[in-house]
Amino acid sequence: MEDDDRIALLLDYENLALGARDHLATPFDLLPISDALAERGRVVVRRAYADWSYFDEDRRMLTRGHVELIEMPQRMGVSRKNAADIKMAVDAIEMAFSRDYISTFAICTGDSDFTPLVHKLRELNKRVIGVGVRDSTSKMLPPSCDEFLYYDDLAGVESRPSSSRRSGSSKKAQPDSGAATAPAPTATPESGGSGGPEPSRKPVITRVQEPDEPQQETDDEPAADARDVAVLVAQTVAGLERTSASDVTASVLKRTLLRKDPTFNEADHGFRAFGELVRHLADRGVLDVTDGPAQGDPVVRLSERGSREEAFGLLRDAVADIGKNGKPVPLNGLKDHLRRDHPEFTEKTFGYRSFLQFARAAETAGVIAMERNDDGYLLTPA
Repeated sequence: MEDDDRIALLLDYENLALGARDHLATPFDLLPISDALAERGRVVVRRAYADWSYFDEDRRMLTRGHVELIEMPQRMGVSRKNAADIKMAVDAIEMAFSRDYISTFAICTGDSDFTPLVHKLRELNKRVIGVGVRDSTSKMLPPSCDEFLYYDDLAGVESRPSSSRRSGSSKKAQPDSGAATAPAPTATPESGGSGGPEPSRKPVITRVQEPDEPQQETDDEPAADARDVAVLVAQTVAGLERTSASDVTASVLKRTLLRKDPTFNEADHGFRAFGELVRHLADRGVLDVTDGPAQGDPVVRLSERGSREEAFGLLRDAVADIGKNGKPVPLNGLKDHLRRDHPEFTEKTFGYRSFLQFARAAETAGVIAMERNDDGYLLTPA
């Protein structure tokens, strides 16, 4: 644990919430960011900056995520757009000097006004991870960071088709100046609205029904639970392999799973020890296990036994089946079609965070071709 990065998470909440609402047509959710950072270290500080009178429902979600809410009220008739930005920058610099144990800052915004802050933190020998909504992020900000994560691509983020995006009638974002208008309440039917508090979140280990997945009923709860833990472990190993320069050992994997969900216990899934769970997933072809630097602490990797190529083939066949005579097939709804013939399919067992990432990998492998238009992505067999 002494080698883990200590991360300070700072959220320019107005920028993120409005970006998710306007460009993804979905309420902002903290959990995908928390999970991504858990693969990179321990988050020891969590702060969000906004005028919270505009984000009443969001406060419940952030409070459950143990985020400290920094209130930056706006007086009637007076614009204070930069007040939260300045406070967030001041807090970051103060922490950089006074808390030596913080090695990494996660600056969550798409506003180019934070570029000087990023440069200063790196000058002070701090690692900076940026997070922002793709279409509301200034092109100046990502190159300034050590690593930049687009919120759209994180596991658990699903954008919804938006008529305003398709018609082009929505107000254009102004990424170089942050949120340009006064924020509006983000309460929606999906987030609970004003009719009462949101339902409590299940731990991350619980598999969430994805919008493009068909509803499935089963009486085989143990099998479903085993599939859930396989997906969680595969996602986590894939994230660690991307972010770690060294081999991923079972002990590192277990610590990361606990950072994602402190209630995680392999016994809840029918295993007496974590090593038994690792061996079970190796037998199922999810993981490859080799001897590690210490006895009883093996190195784990995502399996390379050819199952990914088989899944690519299923995707190619589905695209060819739907798009007769080479007609392009929309990515939206394709996974639904694929799972009708193969109910066990999920891209997450191959370490991909989203179906879009899986499709991009298939394109890189030369299985399909992809192009993007105003409505999303169109696929054709390669």
